Amino acid sequence: MATNLGSLETYKPHNNDLASPPNGTVSTIQKSTSSTTLASSESTLGSHLARRLLEVGVTDIFTVPGDFNLTLLDYLIAEPKLKNIGCCNELNAGYAADGYARSRGVGACVVTFSVGGLSVINAIAGAYSENLPVLCIVGGPNSNDFGTNRILHHTIGLPDFSQELRCFQTVTCHQAVVNNLEDAHEMIDTAISTALKESKPVYISISCNLAGIPHPTFSRQPVPFSLSPKLSNEIGLEAAVEAAAEFLNKAVKPVLVAGPKIRVAKAYEAFTELADKSAYAYAVMPSAKGLVPENHPHFIGTFWGAVSTSFCAEIVESADAYLFAGPIFNDYSSVGYSLLLKKEKSIIVEPNRVVIGNGLAFGCILMKDFLSALAKRIKRNNTSYENYHRIFVPEGLPQRLGPREPLRVNVLFQHIQNMLSSQTAVIADTGDSWFNCQKLKLPEGCGYEFQMQYGSIGWSVGATLGYAQAVPDKRVIACIGDGSFQVTAPDVSTMLRCGQKTIIFLINNGGYTIEVEIHDGPYNVIKNWNYTGLVDAIHNGQGKCWTTKVTCEEELVEAIATATGEKKDSFCFIEVITHKDDTSKELLEWGSRVCSANSRPPNPQ
Repeated sequence: MATNLGSLETYKPHNNDLASPPNGTVSTIQKSTSSTTLASSESTLGSHLARRLLEVGVTDIFTVPGDFNLTLLDYLIAEPKLKNIGCCNELNAGYAADGYARSRGVGACVVTFSVGGLSVINAIAGAYSENLPVLCIVGGPNSNDFGTNRILHHTIGLPDFSQELRCFQTVTCHQAVVNNLEDAHEMIDTAISTALKESKPVYISISCNLAGIPHPTFSRQPVPFSLSPKLSNEIGLEAAVEAAAEFLNKAVKPVLVAGPKIRVAKAYEAFTELADKSAYAYAVMPSAKGLVPENHPHFIGTFWGAVSTSFCAEIVESADAYLFAGPIFNDYSSVGYSLLLKKEKSIIVEPNRVVIGNGLAFGCILMKDFLSALAKRIKRNNTSYENYHRIFVPEGLPQRLGPREPLRVNVLFQHIQNMLSSQTAVIADTGDSWFNCQKLKLPEGCGYEFQMQYGSIGWSVGATLGYAQAVPDKRVIACIGDGSFQVTAPDVSTMLRCGQKTIIFLINNGGYTIEVEIHDGPYNVIKNWNYTGLVDAIHNGQGKCWTTKVTCEEELVEAIATATGEKKDSFCFIEVITHKDDTSKELLEWGSRVCSANSRPPNPQ
C-alpha cells in the first residue's frame, strides 16, 4: 500500500525494542501503551507524580512550559498544594531547584524535551557537584514515536531521541524514561527514592501523551513513600572509633574541620556533639560555612589555606592531628594545591567511610554514627583552642570614610554584617563575594549558601529565587556581582511575581573581578548597565519593589534603613558602585595561587 511522505503510516517500529544506550543507570519502559483506564481523573500519572512531590517535601516546582510538558503541567498544578513557579528560562529554573533543595532537602524543575533539557543541564551538573537531590522532570516525545524513524522538532534532526538522555547520564545518579504506563509508577518512585538516597539529581522523562491517562497503579491514596534507613556496619564502626580515638587521644593539639559533605551525611548534630565533648578548636572549609554553628565557643573560623580567616590556618596546619568531616579538596578549596597538610596526621571522614592516616580504612560506616560514637570515646583536650586564643588579635574595623567619599567593599560588608540575624540567610555569588561573605559572622539560625565546587557565574539569581521560595519566613540577602547578574538577571521578574522580600546587593565594579585576579584581559570588562533602571522596568508597577543606587557610605546607611524598615515587605535592589580594583585581600592571594596552578607547564614526556 502506498503511503504519503510525512504520514503516520510511513513510520513503523522495526521491532519491539527501544534503542537506548547501554551505559549508565537507565530505567526505560519499553512496552506498548496500556489501554486500561479508570474513571477517576485523580488516578493519572500526572496526579501521582504531584502527590509524590508533595510527599517528599516539594511544594513548589520551577517550570518553563514547552509543548512536550504542557499536559503534565496541567496535572501538576491541579494539585492545590503544589505551586507552579514559572521561570524565565530553564537555566534559572534549575538553579532555583538547586537553591530550594539546599533549604528543603529536595527540589524539582519541569522543562520540555531537548531544548529545555539541554538548557537546564548546566544547573543540574552544579547540583550534582554539590550533592543536592534535584528532580529534573522533562516532558518527552509521544510514546508512539519511540522506536520509529520519525524526526521530531526540538531535536538535532536525527531519528534518535536518546541524545538528551545520554547527556544527563553523567550529571544524574539515575534516569527514568517513562514512555508507557505499565511500569511508570515503579519507575517514578525508584527515581525519586534514588535521588533522596544518593543526594544527587535524577532525570525523569515522561512522554507528553501519558500524563493525563489513568491507570490502576496510580491509586488515589498511594502507599506512603518511605526509604529504608542506611545502617553502619557495627563491627567496622567499633573498630574505626577505637582506632580514631587512639589516634586523637595521643595527639597534643588536635583540631576538627567540617567539610561540605556534612550536608549529604546529615551529620550536623553529630559534628557539633563531637566539638562539644572534645573541646578541640574547630573550623569549617569554605563550602561548609553555615552547616555548623559559628556561635560555638571553640569555633575559630574558615580554614581555606592561605586565605583562611585570621589565625585559623595557623592553628589547623600546625596541629599534630586533624579530623576532616566530609571534605572536598579541589584546586579552589586548596588555593591552588597549596595547603600545608600531611596525610599521616589526618582522619578523613566521608559520608560512608573513614580513613586514618596513611593506612587504616573502614567502609560501610555512616559519618553521623562515627562522629557520635567517637564523641563518647574522646578525651577532652582544649590545647588547640587555647593556642588560638593566645595568638588571636580581634579584627580592626575598616578605615573610616570621609564625608561622601566613594564606598569601599569592606565598608559595605561591615554594614551587611549588622543586618544578619536568625531571620536572614546569605547567598554569595561566584566572585569576590565568596571571600567577603566568608568573613561574615553568622548568628545562630542564619542561613548561608554558595556554590564552590561547580562555581558557575550567575548561579545566585536562580538560587536566591529557589531558596527564598523554600523559606518564606527568612529574608534572603544576596551579594551578586555585576558580571554574574548579567548572566541570569531575568528571574528577578519571578521573584517579584512570587512576592519575595529578598534584598539584592548588586556590586557594580565593571567586570569579572574574580577572573581579573586569576588572569586579566580585555574580555573581563563588561558593558555597564543601568541596573536599577532594568529592575524598575522588570517591576513595571506590578508587585512590591524598591530600587536605589549608592556611591558612598551615607547613601548605603540610608538604603539599608529603608530596606529593613519602610520597605521590609518589598523586594529591594541596592546597586553599589565600587572601584574596579576594590577587592578583598583574600581574592588577591587566592587569584595569584590559582593562576599559578592553572599555568603549570606540561610534564616532560
